[in-house]
Amino acid sequence: MSGPVLTIELAKAVPHTVVQQIRELLLRSSARFEEKRFGEYDLSVDVGSLGITDTEGIDGRRPIMVSLMGPDVGDKATFDAEHVDQGGQQHLLGFTPTHAVNVIAFCSSAVDHVVTAVLTAAIMDLTGGVANAELAADQVAIVAELPGVIVVTPGSWPVAYGSAEFLRAWAEQPGFRLLK
Repeated sequence: MSGPVLTIELAKAVPHTVVQQIRELLLRSSARFEEKRFGEYDLSVDVGSLGITDTEGIDGRRPIMVSLMGPDVGDKATFDAEHVDQGGQQHLLGFTPTHAVNVIAFCSSAVDHVVTAVLTAAIMDLTGGVANAELAADQVAIVAELPGVIVVTPGSWPVAYGSAEFLRAWAEQPGFRLLK
């Protein structure tokens, strides 16, 4: 079963020293760590290492993939395909993304949603950038009032853009779930 995904939109490439810091963060946070390629990591995240204590009886190790994308790191074709329908980010974010980091959970229990948000926020502490989170219609009003929100786009496919602070605040909301 596929789980939630968050994307960190970046205005430039992640420096190699920061990629190394991400790698070290993921090593510290994981019971299992595999580097698929430079900037792509297959993990079994230890939820306790992220400060998450409520696992609802689910194994405290959650399968996650972290993947940097864009020119000179990762798959530029995948980055381009994922951004083809996201025109207009310049006026929303103040920059046009050239690179991104995807944080992908492979399961979809409530704890997987929280792990995805908290881990993404921790990576953003290193990379900067803006979180891109798709929303369900009933989430728009809740998310719009959270700290760290930059903008929430209206329409039939709403998206919230925000900071690491936004992701942490949202993950603390009762019944928190990412859309995708």
